[in-house]
Amino acid sequence: MAPSSVAPHDPAAARGISRRTQSEIYRAGISGTKPRVPVDADALEAAARRALSAEAFAYIAGGAGAERTVAANRDGFARWQVWPRPLRDVATRDLSIDFLGVRRATPFLLAPLGVMEMAHDDADLAVARAAASLGVPYTLSNQASFPMEEVRDAAPEGSRLFQLYWSASDELNASLLRRAEASGCEAIVVTLDTHLLGWRTRDLDLAYLPFTRAMGIAQYTSDPVFQQLVRERARGAGTMTDAAAPPVRVTPKAVAAGIRIARKGTALTGSGLRESLRSPLPRAAVETFLDVFSTPALTWGDLAKAREWTSLPIILKGIVHPDDAARALDAGVDGVWVSNHGGRQIDQSVPTIAALPGVVERIGGRVPVVFDSGIRQGTDAVIALALGATAVAIGRPYAYGLGLAGEAGVREVVRNLLAELDITLGLSGHTSIAELGADTLRTV
Repeated sequence: MAPSSVAPHDPAAARGISRRTQSEIYRAGISGTKPRVPVDADALEAAARRALSAEAFAYIAGGAGAERTVAANRDGFARWQVWPRPLRDVATRDLSIDFLGVRRATPFLLAPLGVMEMAHDDADLAVARAAASLGVPYTLSNQASFPMEEVRDAAPEGSRLFQLYWSASDELNASLLRRAEASGCEAIVVTLDTHLLGWRTRDLDLAYLPFTRAMGIAQYTSDPVFQQLVRERARGAGTMTDAAAPPVRVTPKAVAAGIRIARKGTALTGSGLRESLRSPLPRAAVETFLDVFSTPALTWGDLAKAREWTSLPIILKGIVHPDDAARALDAGVDGVWVSNHGGRQIDQSVPTIAALPGVVERIGGRVPVVFDSGIRQGTDAVIALALGATAVAIGRPYAYGLGLAGEAGVREVVRNLLAELDITLGLSGHTSIAELGADTLRTV
């Protein structure tokens, strides 16, 4: 459905969104038109499972190990109940918040999700346009399918943050942050919990990692520092990261992967597909990425380098312990992001909603606290905001919407979450996000 004509960055844009959304859906239903994507969270996931390839759904929906952290993230919200207070004037409600010095229309962000080309060809471009139409900041993944400059051009009016996976190459880190600043990003989100790739059983069972197919590495192949690393590698003796790795058997799938890698490598070769197929650069790009993607040696002391690389605010993503929240303050960062990577890194990890109150208490309002992992409904967002989160990030649900209906699907998913947030705010007796607090909730 078409976005509201109200200016997306105006805090008034989200007011009355629940009434508008329900009216649009029910009016369309008179002529037999149903929503493009299911409104129910379970139905949305089930529809995405049917629509996406097995590999794409496994990568997006899957978690680490037995996926107990994924389940705990969701189940953790069951401890909390919203405590309604009737007979209050809630005719006018305001969903806006202050975040990074700007008054935002809603308390939502879109979390960084990589390799969105697995869900839709327009990938990050579609997500950016949908987010901009609703005034929701989009955290652009380091593992995006399009370079950050192209995402900016696709939605120049949108608000964007840039997620950095701290690479083994400081020169590459600095280059990525310079580009993020030049392309209009408002902050840098340093992801801390992916210095080693989690034990993701669904992907392992399928023997499928998209990066080995040159997917999700557009930020790298468009970067001048990375391009130089690739050229140096291609001039070397070999391109294997593991000398003991077995040779790839020539199968139809292997050929298709090779063509995909070559097609992605045209940016490196500066030539067409035929020339890229003969060039060592595309394969060298994949191997270089696998070498430099992350570093398990990253420590608190390294964070000071980021201040040298950019003047943008820095948010640390992956904070779940109060002591680490305190260290983040000592390091002088501009925000913390409570997240366990959607349960994709450690099985049986602490659920984020259980970690949130302790982090909020330790932060003490000195910097904003973003929350993700487990948000599937608008009521989940109400609980997280009442427990002290400044803003709430949406992850998998918008990827499912992208896979089902592209840009329009992302827009409908986010719109539905906003509408349910608005309805819950009013029905619980509140008129603004600022009014939510501990007395909004009851523990079971």
